[in-house]
Amino acid sequence: MLQRSQQSMRRTAFFADTTALILFFTTTGIINERFIAGMTWDQVLHARLLGAALMVPVARPYGLWRDWVMKRASQRRVSRMLWDSLALVSFQVPIYAAIIAFSGASGGGLVRGTLGAALMMLALGRPYGVFLNGVRKVFGLPPGGDKPMSLNS
Repeated sequence: MLQRSQQSMRRTAFFADTTALILFFTTTGIINERFIAGMTWDQVLHARLLGAALMVPVARPYGLWRDWVMKRASQRRVSRMLWDSLALVSFQVPIYAAIIAFSGASGGGLVRGTLGAALMMLALGRPYGVFLNGVRKVFGLPPGGDKPMSLNS
């Protein structure tokens, strides 16, 4: 029974983290790709489809990464903001750069898009962390970062 409960919790955590990542970053990705990187709408569509496909296997590992990084944050607002932003930038910017490169961004557009994403993720790290915790709550899970969820708990 306990093993079944752990499997159910892992599956629920996977769906919660995946839902949060897709909803939040599809929206912000469109804004960055079209208006900062200067990609065409066709390129944006390709990037978002590729991004969504890549978000499925990446969302839960990012959730675990974020929870691990957030253990270092104090309860102070500034500390939580900085650690959430660091977690997001360090994990997602390299993946995002690959997505837009494969979708047609090159040269200056690739650099602007990657830098734009890094700046957006610095600014959106904490809002996304709060959003992720909210989605986890909707799915009946505890928030991450305080007592991290893990595959072994």
